[in-house]
Amino acid sequence: MRSISGMIRAFLFLRVMLRQPLPTFLRSTLATFLGVLLSCLVLCTPAAAAQWQKVALPTTATPLELWMEGDHGWLVGSNATLLETTDGGLTWNPHTINLGEGNYRFESISFAGQEGWLVGRPALLLHTDDGGTTWSRIGLSSKLPGDPILIRALGPNTAEMSTDIGAIYRTGDRGQNWRALVTQAVGTARNLYRSPDGRYIAISAKGNFYSTWAPGEVAWTQHNRNNSKRVNNMGYTPDGRVWMLNRGGQLQFTKSAGLEEWEKPIAPKTARGIGFLDLAYQDEQNIWVTGGNSLLMHSNDAGKTWHREADELEIGANLYRIYFFGRDRGFILGQSGTLLRYAT
Repeated sequence: MRSISGMIRAFLFLRVMLRQPLPTFLRSTLATFLGVLLSCLVLCTPAAAAQWQKVALPTTATPLELWMEGDHGWLVGSNATLLETTDGGLTWNPHTINLGEGNYRFESISFAGQEGWLVGRPALLLHTDDGGTTWSRIGLSSKLPGDPILIRALGPNTAEMSTDIGAIYRTGDRGQNWRALVTQAVGTARNLYRSPDGRYIAISAKGNFYSTWAPGEVAWTQHNRNNSKRVNNMGYTPDGRVWMLNRGGQLQFTKSAGLEEWEKPIAPKTARGIGFLDLAYQDEQNIWVTGGNSLLMHSNDAGKTWHREADELEIGANLYRIYFFGRDRGFILGQSGTLLRYAT
């Protein structure tokens, strides 16, 4: 971003110089350089330049997950936060659900058409069939292993729910009955990632190891981390490989689908050792990583090189989650009511 600002200043300076009386050869040289600089500004500016902007939220609660389809979306977070947008995330309106006493933390929300699901903790499951206008509470068994932290709507009356210790359940009757998909939980998870095709990765609470599960398997498979740095988060790339974020500002990718071979760890100097927290693909070439202390990293060459973005936004918050809903729309969730929106 700073390099772009420098190019703009140089461009303006050259324009001023060309208005001065100059020798013909020097004027020709400056005019040529001005044309090259203009081309760079138009063609070489990163796609992300000046695209991330803060969005004011009607709360200081920390947002935890966001669901978006077209211009309609929902955001959930701490302090029973439930916000809705109908203009692509420019403005957000609060919704209040009467849950009686208790301070709930809304963890995850998902819709399939007009049917929606919301989970939180202490153990909470809500369901709507009118697009979120009204919500009804569905009772959960007192024997449920852990609190639900992730829900995905899969079709009419069907959803998949997972808990903070790695129990995974599926319902096909609007939440009245749930079938366990794994024989036992994996243990307290720092992060739980589900790919669109139903594969999971769970990071242990201390980041010492991680576990994977795929549809059709009966149990989680445990894996030791492949270096000395503890794991913060993991997920799947669009081409089926795996990405890993480690403490101290380090990231890795597997060489192919699976977990057998890993590429060399990458530790961008501009991250200055700040921990990475989440990663998202904008498209095959553009990858974004968020982290603590307002850290936002961007690669426009599929992860080969990285540079730091958005320092001038003065965000002043840890950035926990990042999403892209198509190439031209993205969001970043951060602490204390922080929301960033990317749009062209």
